[in-house]
Amino acid sequence: MGARVNTVRLAAGEGTGVAVVTLDRPGRLNAVDAEMAGELRRIWRRLSFDDTVRAVVLTGAGERAFCTGIDRDTVVPQPSSPYAQDDPLLDVGPKANGLWKPVVAAVRGMACGGAFYLLGECEFVVADRTAQFFDPHTTYGMVSAYESVLMTERMPYGEAARMMLMGTAERISAERAHAIGLVSELTCEGQALAGAVRCAEVIAGYPPAAVQGTVRALWAAREATRAQAFAQAPHLIALGNLPPAKQAELFAARRRGFRVR
Repeated sequence: MGARVNTVRLAAGEGTGVAVVTLDRPGRLNAVDAEMAGELRRIWRRLSFDDTVRAVVLTGAGERAFCTGIDRDTVVPQPSSPYAQDDPLLDVGPKANGLWKPVVAAVRGMACGGAFYLLGECEFVVADRTAQFFDPHTTYGMVSAYESVLMTERMPYGEAARMMLMGTAERISAERAHAIGLVSELTCEGQALAGAVRCAEVIAGYPPAAVQGTVRALWAAREATRAQAFAQAPHLIALGNLPPAKQAELFAARRRGFRVR
C-alpha cells in the first residue's frame, strides 16, 4: 500500500498494523464526488481482506476541512417514485461496506453535512482545535435525515437537534464538540492525525479477533434503532426537500456570517 488511489489516498505504517485513509480533494474541501464515493467503497472492502491492517485512521487532506459532504456539482439522478431516493453517500462508510476493523477519525477544520455519514461509522473522533461541526441542510431547503440519525448516536439529543436545525447560522467548536462527547480527544492545532494514529497503534497491538468482536458488539447495540430510523429517511426526504432549482437558489444566496459556540 501507499500508492495514490484517485481522490483518496491509502497508506500503511510499516509494521504498525495501521492504515491511514485520506480524503484527498483539498481544493474542494474534500467534498465527496462520484469518484471519491466509489474509491471509498473499494478501499473499505480492500482493507477488510488485508490481515496486515488491524486498525484504520480516516482523515482529510489540507488544513481547511475534514469533509464538507457531497460535492454540489455532482449530479445524482433520482428515481421518479416518491418512495425511493438514491443517496450516493449512504454506502461510503466502513461499516456499510463490511469493515469491522476499528476506524478512528482525525478531524481538522470543517466537518459538515454528508461528512457525518463517515464520522457516524467511525469508532471515535480525535480533533484539533480548528475543527468545526455544522449541518447546512435546513438552510438550503433539505431534510437532514440520515445525518440526524447518525449524530443523535454521537451526542445528546438537544445538541444534535440544535446543530441540525440551526443550519449554517451556527457551528460547534472543537471545544464544545469535546465537551458534549462528539469528539473524544482534543489536540493542539495540526496534531489530530498524530493523536488518532497513536490510538490506532495501541488498538492494532491487541489480538484482532477480540478487537473486531468488540467493534461488532458495540455496533449491535445501535443497529436496530438505526435501521428503523433509516427506513423513514427516504420518505421524509422526498416529502420535505425543496426542488433542486430552489435549493440551488438558496445556496447561491447564502449568508456568509455564522456563530461559533
